[in-house]
Amino acid sequence: MKTIKAALIVQNCIAGNFKKNIDSSLQFISSASAKNAQIIIFPEMNLTGYVAGPDITTICKPINKDLVDLFSNKAKDLKITILIGLAEKTPRKKIYASHLVFNPDGSFEIYRKIHTAPFEKKHFTPGDKVPIFKSHGFKFGIQLCYDAHFPELSLAMALKKADIIFIPHASPRGSSQEKYDSWIRHLRARAFDNGLYIAACNQTGDNSKGLSFPGISVLIGPDGNVIYKSIDEAEGIHIINMERAVLDQVRLHKMRYFLPNRRSDLFKI
Repeated sequence: MKTIKAALIVQNCIAGNFKKNIDSSLQFISSASAKNAQIIIFPEMNLTGYVAGPDITTICKPINKDLVDLFSNKAKDLKITILIGLAEKTPRKKIYASHLVFNPDGSFEIYRKIHTAPFEKKHFTPGDKVPIFKSHGFKFGIQLCYDAHFPELSLAMALKKADIIFIPHASPRGSSQEKYDSWIRHLRARAFDNGLYIAACNQTGDNSKGLSFPGISVLIGPDGNVIYKSIDEAEGIHIINMERAVLDQVRLHKMRYFLPNRRSDLFKI
């Protein structure tokens, strides 16, 4: 496939109101599918809502059959890929910031946040795998919020042939413009250094647990330039297109694609 159409969702996620967040997500999925989106990306922990303190122990949820069936069937019926998140409670009482990938064939996969922020460490267990997923002919990785500050993770995904890294956020505080200014410093570097697309979205509004999120969404091309941005706190669907030809323009250029010339003999990754 030469182009993939994606929907970045900016969503108000009420911490602890699982039903409201699911209902909201289902509405967004229907609307984004009607806009011909092939892949839909929700913010970090959108189903449970986000908190970093002890409240997370009461709002986290297991990945059970009902949840899996709901979104697997939706992805299969609509022939789309759905990336959706929650605070995952495992049978061993561990809590992960997890993002689920529901595929058009009805299967699902999972990414667990690798880099937990300092104030998350007391309650969250870090993931230990760097999976790469596929959708409509493109390969992609997922990072969650704080993950994006670590260049090695993006490099690891690029070396596994990722074309896109989706970065769902639950990043509170500040205005939309301040959040954009903060993101753009490192997200452009991740795209430029690795010759891939970076697409990010955030929660928005009051989460009922003392945090307010400023929204925003952004798409950055493999040349490091911003293709799309929405500096807006409103909930909404942001349609973006990622093209194979744009990737090729960078990756077939001897002076614009850096990975083939890495001194991998000097570095472990």
